[in-house]
Amino acid sequence: MTMKPRSNKDRVIVALIADQMKEAERMVKLLKEDVHTFEVGAPTYTALGPDVIKMVHANGCRVFLDLKYHDIPSTIYKAVYAATKLEVEALNVHASGGEDMLTSTVEAAREAAGSKSKMPTLLAVTVLTSMESLADIGVQFEVREQVVRLARLTQHCGLHGVIASPLEISPIRKACGEKFLIVTTGVRPLGSAAQDQRRIASPVMAMAAGADFLVIGRPVVQAKDPRAVIRQILKEIA
Repeated sequence: MTMKPRSNKDRVIVALIADQMKEAERMVKLLKEDVHTFEVGAPTYTALGPDVIKMVHANGCRVFLDLKYHDIPSTIYKAVYAATKLEVEALNVHASGGEDMLTSTVEAAREAAGSKSKMPTLLAVTVLTSMESLADIGVQFEVREQVVRLARLTQHCGLHGVIASPLEISPIRKACGEKFLIVTTGVRPLGSAAQDQRRIASPVMAMAAGADFLVIGRPVVQAKDPRAVIRQILKEIA
């Protein structure tokens, strides 16, 4: 079963950025009335491990495990199997890992979930939002074209959706249809610094383009009043 947004509180996912459990839990407790899902990315997971997932669950919220797995199929199988056993709501891999790796992702999640557990929503990263060109890694396609190619591959392999920048939502939707999930990163509220993101848009623009979910990190968790920022975003996309 894939993630389904029932309200705008489901659509906005806050990325936890913390190297201390106390700080991570403070942010969850502060925002859990306004958002239902928290992203746990590589820095936070590396610092805090599976305990941070247990903490989010203990506070009645869901976890999007954003570790962007990218390895040989057998290694990915083991990683996704273990992540599914942690009962995360969603997890992601890199679409550029190819068909065999993506197929292993689906097989591992199904096997780990079995008949007793909920299968996580499986997402694939297309092109990182920090990249404006692919020439330096030897890919000759324009970014938007490559994103669509990877989205089609992801759908073909049976995953539920992709991670993409706001600028590629429309062509992905055209290529993959309405039921294919698009989780958008590179979302920056008006007036926020772009930081190391390049292909960005405001929450309203991303939602208008057709995003299913928005992932927002630093503009929220580094704000003086994170709750006020989240509530303003929810008000804007309403």
